Amino acid sequence: MTQREQAAAAFDDLHTRHAAALMRQTYLLTGRPWLARRAVEQGFRLAWQRWPQVAVDPDPAGWVRAAAYEYALKPCHGLCPGLRTARRPRRFAATGDPADRALLRALLALPAPYRRALLLHDGVGLGLYETAAEIEASTPAAAGRLTHARERIAARLPELGLDGHPPVRQGELLRTRFTALTAAQQVTPTAAERVRGDAERSALRTTRAGFGLAGAFVLVLLVMMIATPDHYTRSPHKPLATAPQIRVSPSGHHGAHAGSGKTDTGRTNIGKTDAEKADARKTDARKTDIGKTDAKKASRKKSPHKKHRDAAVRKRLRELRQLREARLSPDVR
Repeated sequence: MTQREQAAAAFDDLHTRHAAALMRQTYLLTGRPWLARRAVEQGFRLAWQRWPQVAVDPDPAGWVRAAAYEYALKPCHGLCPGLRTARRPRRFAATGDPADRALLRALLALPAPYRRALLLHDGVGLGLYETAAEIEASTPAAAGRLTHARERIAARLPELGLDGHPPVRQGELLRTRFTALTAAQQVTPTAAERVRGDAERSALRTTRAGFGLAGAFVLVLLVMMIATPDHYTRSPHKPLATAPQIRVSPSGHHGAHAGSGKTDTGRTNIGKTDAEKADARKTDARKTDIGKTDAKKASRKKSPHKKHRDAAVRKRLRELRQLREARLSPDVR
């Protein structure tokens, strides 16, 4: 027998011995037979997927029970009317005592943490420390939940005779009731082979989904790397709106031709291509340079009046220089 066959045989034996009891307990926890069946199947699926861990656990049945209880009491189930805890038990099999149905209703009316602690301690028969460990709470917290749960049931069902008894006796009375209540429920667990097959298919789907998401992420990353340029690209230049350019008439005549010249120079460069605009700018710059050159040449030409004034200034400066030299000469002294 191979290692896989040994693991399958051990799992099948665990399922055969505990699946029915777990379904009855989960039914008391939820009040819905199909939800109890689904929760127990989910617990055994997780157990098969993590069988190396479950096989070495000191209490494999407790591991599966904790997983089934966690699934049955998920907070998100409260958002769906079909998954939340039933107010009235569905498909209840009476045991002959009318108080059993009332007890189940009182149990379902408790908050989920109180209901789970009471079922583990007084229904399954776990000790206080084991109960606290399974519900992941401290021992005083677990004891407080048990006390409040028993007080609520005693106040709602006085016929059970829980008032006036010590906590140990209350636990014994409730354990007797819960044992009779769970034994009366008829359940049919799913075959162990089917549970193992569902677990393997679920694990395969999860693995494929993970690889698919990873591949999609890598594909998106590659597309972004290809589409994104590896250098800085300047944004396209948008020409600013400018005033219409006026052409300068080459002739300086005025009069009748001036009006037509102004009309011609009032034409704009709108509609020109970029090359035509560039040529127009160069032409305007060339004309501006020519105008500056002409102005410089014109400034160099001096009028006769200005020449006469410059000659008088130069003559006066020359006389002042001669007078200074004569004063500094030793012969004069």
